Amino acid sequence: MKKKELEIILQKIPTFDNPSPTFEQYLTPAGIVADIIFTAHQFEDIKDKVVFDLGCGTGIFAIGASLTGAKKVIGFDVDKKIIEKAKKYAKKNNLSVEFLEKDILDIKEKCDTILMNPPFGAQKSNLKADRKFIERGFKISAVIYTIHLTKTVPFIEKMVSALNGEITYYKNYIFPIKHTYIFHEKKFVEYDVSLLRILTKR
Repeated sequence: MKKKELEIILQKIPTFDNPSPTFEQYLTPAGIVADIIFTAHQFEDIKDKVVFDLGCGTGIFAIGASLTGAKKVIGFDVDKKIIEKAKKYAKKNNLSVEFLEKDILDIKEKCDTILMNPPFGAQKSNLKADRKFIERGFKISAVIYTIHLTKTVPFIEKMVSALNGEITYYKNYIFPIKHTYIFHEKKFVEYDVSLLRILTKR
């Protein structure tokens, strides 16, 4: 499958009906997801691997990994309604992906690779939420692919170093977000974000 073909398929995945500002629920653009998945393939982190999508939402990373050769894929999210929606879409399209309603702190299962776009931790009620995702990733996976606001990368670097991990790859993207919540003042905003590939053990 070519990257553009994957992007077209991922564009059909449903979005959030009533996104929660507390969970900072935004659909990751299909083009960014497809690019990250193909990057992970270049590092041999998906094919025949066990892949987790933390904070999976409707499952765009999980589905992308499944479609491109992962051995087993599980998406985790604390939002029961969004997990049911992801399950329904996967069943309708005969996708081999498991979706579980579970808080990330309760995940005990292990995997080879994590693909995730955690909350940016921008809301007062959700400060540093992105770092909680990384900490859990260190406990359950060998490799993490994660997206963060570019301006927060220096803090993430210090955290990864303190956890005795190593960032082996960076890539920057423009992340577009449409007007979603009542506190959004503009119809469309673009954020500078960075993909990090993290090895959890040096």
